[in-house]
Amino acid sequence: MTAALRDKTVLVVGRGSGIARAVSDAALREGAHVIAAGRNGAALHKSYRETSVTVATVDVTDEESIKALAAQVGGVDHVVSAASARARGTVPELTPDAILRSFHTKVVGPVMLAKHFAPTMPEGGSFVLLSGVAALEPDPGFLAVAATNGAVNTVVRSLAVELAPIRVNAVSPGTIDTGAWDALGDQGKAELFGRLTRANPTRRIGTSEDVAHAILFALTNTFLTGVCLPVDGGQPLV
Repeated sequence: MTAALRDKTVLVVGRGSGIARAVSDAALREGAHVIAAGRNGAALHKSYRETSVTVATVDVTDEESIKALAAQVGGVDHVVSAASARARGTVPELTPDAILRSFHTKVVGPVMLAKHFAPTMPEGGSFVLLSGVAALEPDPGFLAVAATNGAVNTVVRSLAVELAPIRVNAVSPGTIDTGAWDALGDQGKAELFGRLTRANPTRRIGTSEDVAHAILFALTNTFLTGVCLPVDGGQPLV
């Protein structure tokens, strides 16, 4: 355990599984008080019932919901926004609603989190947003995902300047086995993971813990701001 997060309050916005859960668990191990917030409060309570995590409800696409969360939990030291709404599909399959839902969840929502949490955050506080490898690796079916993640990368740089000395960073995961790919079916998922494992320089698929380690680094390195850390196994290189 290091001292950087001990007795600090970390708000993790997202589901009770995958990357958000890995971040919460890692922060707990570092001695932080963790608040897990998301739209499905019942699911979060079930996921965290055997931990010391405090559970709250928030919809990051609704500013009033974010404002209410800030009033409920009071000041926090760090905010991690891991919420996402994937708008996968080729151009003929995409709808304006799906694209806007993705953008509101990963771009507008974090800006509103900054609006309502930064004013009470200490100078050593920080925000970490989630971007993604699609911003650097154009692929059919991921246009809306790429556009959203590219916007996250830009927002991080602007927020880092505007909110200084509060730090703002992003972590950009590659293909991570969080369960999000289970919809492909066992065979489809195995084929995709097999192809990516053979191609990327690390020769494996990423885990939620890989991403959580990078997020904790971004939370605790006090000389890091305005950057997007790739945790992608070198995927864009091939």
